Amino acid sequence: MSIASPGWGRRGTAAATIAARLTFDNLARSFDGKGALRGVSLDIEPAETVCLLGPSGCGKTTLLRIAAGIERPDSGRVLFNHQEVVGPDVFTPPEKRGVGLMFQDFALFPHLTILQNVMFGLKNFEAKDATRVALATLDRVGLAQYAEDFPHILSGGQQQRVALARAIAPRPSIIFMDEPFSGLDPRLRDRIREETLAILREMRATSVIVTHQAEEAMRMGDRIAVMREGKIVQVGTSEEIYNHPNSLFVARICAEMNEIPCLVKNGEVETVFGRFPATGLEDGTEAVFGARFLGLSVSKEGPGVLGRVIDRKFLGGSALLEIVVNGLDFPLQIRLRENAAPNVGDEVYVFVDTDMPLVLAKDD
Repeated sequence: MSIASPGWGRRGTAAATIAARLTFDNLARSFDGKGALRGVSLDIEPAETVCLLGPSGCGKTTLLRIAAGIERPDSGRVLFNHQEVVGPDVFTPPEKRGVGLMFQDFALFPHLTILQNVMFGLKNFEAKDATRVALATLDRVGLAQYAEDFPHILSGGQQQRVALARAIAPRPSIIFMDEPFSGLDPRLRDRIREETLAILREMRATSVIVTHQAEEAMRMGDRIAVMREGKIVQVGTSEEIYNHPNSLFVARICAEMNEIPCLVKNGEVETVFGRFPATGLEDGTEAVFGARFLGLSVSKEGPGVLGRVIDRKFLGGSALLEIVVNGLDFPLQIRLRENAAPNVGDEVYVFVDTDMPLVLAKDD
């Protein structure tokens, strides 16, 4: 049974599509001599949702635009279901790739009605069929009542839903989304992400979503591909990326953390919290012990490292503490439930509250 969601259409009513496998094979692209993509390869399963995660300028959007046909690579290939759409001698135009594309700024046509905006991608349909499909898609995103209105009367969240409807109306086999939620009010973002993901699941389309927010990638992606300076540096599930980052860069992008310098000796590092294994690192390696804000706790009695609270910021249901501890020349930052957080001036014992501490090579 489908479930009605306030402000949206009934779940389970989006039209399904035939998902395609998407393959990036050794893609390279430079702008003004600077490598935006440097040998990017990635295979995405049919109906899988993959988030491209990384800071601005790392190549996420360039990779998306090449896959959608807006940009051409300098070298490498893009394949849909093992068939080249981009290659040394092949370039399939975007309108023939059967993809949906959703931009950060929604890119709605102000002179067209909401219905006409959604029908824009249905040019291969008869007019009657295009109207029917567009209205059904608007109904799924809860905006059928605005069909004859123009985009300027809608809120940002509603415009985002129109852009989503336009992208999915042709039932594309692959959907590309470039920072689709970044312009939304934070109060709306979680809800719209949830409903968008529900629609993608109903359609069973292969989806690639560009984001610079780790939490968003973890919420939406079956897998996450972390990008840095034009390369994919790690691919995995949310749990794999968060719990087993392969570099300090990936650990930093996943969560806020305290970085405690250390040196690998006899396969271990020594910190104020004790000794921890330095798996995969050679003796003599300069390393960092990563203590996430959520990976530290405090108690009024030991065991732990004695410290004193020097700052306490209220963050709603949680509090962010700064605590100076014996053995460190900088304060630790710790996030706790607000009602469990000590006050400024309190002496506490700080301890590592995880069985998976991060010991990673120093990042230059």
